[in-house]
Amino acid sequence: MLRRLFMFIVALSAFVLPVHSEAQDRSGKFLFVWAGDRAKIGNDFIVVLDADPESPTYGKLVTSEATDQKSVNAHHTEYEMPASGMLFANDHDANRTVIIDLTNPMKPRQAGAFTSLGGFSMPHSFVRLPNGNVLATFQHTVHGDHMSMAATSGGLVEIDDTGKMVRSVSNADPAFADEGLLPYSLAVLPEIDKVIVTNSPMGDDFLLTSNTYQLFRLSDLKLLGTHRLDPGPRLNGHISPEEPRIGPDGAAYIHTLSCGVQRVTGIGTPTPQVKLVHQYPGSWCGVPTIVGHYMVQAVPDIHSFIVLDIADGERPVEVFRLQMNKDFRPHWTAWDPKSRRLVVTTGNAGQRMYLLKLDESNGALTIDEAFRGGDGEVGFSFAKQTWPHGWTGEGAPHGAVFSR
Repeated sequence: MLRRLFMFIVALSAFVLPVHSEAQDRSGKFLFVWAGDRAKIGNDFIVVLDADPESPTYGKLVTSEATDQKSVNAHHTEYEMPASGMLFANDHDANRTVIIDLTNPMKPRQAGAFTSLGGFSMPHSFVRLPNGNVLATFQHTVHGDHMSMAATSGGLVEIDDTGKMVRSVSNADPAFADEGLLPYSLAVLPEIDKVIVTNSPMGDDFLLTSNTYQLFRLSDLKLLGTHRLDPGPRLNGHISPEEPRIGPDGAAYIHTLSCGVQRVTGIGTPTPQVKLVHQYPGSWCGVPTIVGHYMVQAVPDIHSFIVLDIADGERPVEVFRLQMNKDFRPHWTAWDPKSRRLVVTTGNAGQRMYLLKLDESNGALTIDEAFRGGDGEVGFSFAKQTWPHGWTGEGAPHGAVFSR
């Protein structure tokens, strides 16, 4: 009898284990949204949403958790959820970044925090390295005990998951001493031992002189060169380069605040080349995402997302334009490679965020109508409510990433 019972338990375990393993696969099943209180009374917080299209509660709020950072300007997170589950999320104007442990999506918690590191302040963007650490751009140099907003350069800092600095380097270049070399964002190319960094101020300081990108060697963070961008026929397509993204052709595509698309080739050579290959309408563009040979660009001036086909990188072609409502000024985009969806936010308090579907056969974008919050409307609203962590108010969402 005991033998039969034992065999039954073994057989049952063999049946249950795959189901349990599938349940543990969290890739794309949760959405983590970094938000703040635009009224600057409450604290920055992380929101967890059900992002599983097969779930009966798809689009609904799962939980939220406050950090110890009083809201000033909840800004960027990492662009993709790291394998470690430790998400970097900053409050830019407070010069403070928190590290949120999301290994258990049902119980997010703050695991650490840091401010200035390695002699630099005001971090903006975070990218994971092959070793699992973060490489971050810091906009300004610290002089003594004070950060200098007048500094014309900042630096790069490698940071581990506890918030401890591993190494740092200045991006100052004597040949550009009077210009704004304020590191904004970056892309890492480990296969050719390179990092490409854009220089763009978060404020209005050095706006017109901030029109360069830089190349560093990844292995020792040596600055290899500072290069100007191409102003293009409108003479403003180079102003304030922001997010670099690596295309399917190995080139870097840098969008500028002035809505230019700069294509950088020859990154692995001593003589890289740059050319303005496209310019969107408007003069204020947000975060782009490249999926295959399509680049999805947030264009808040026209309340739209524009999709470029970059199969021919020298001659991108607009293939689709998704018009949002007149109050929606899109900014953030992030991609989930498993469920093939984009999350998009505005950064404005009280507004809705959406998931978008990209038809990879033709570049068409549509709003995911099945993703609905607790009010039953399409998208998820950050309007005033009492959040699970006990705070009542309007959330201002910014960075957002899918689980992995």
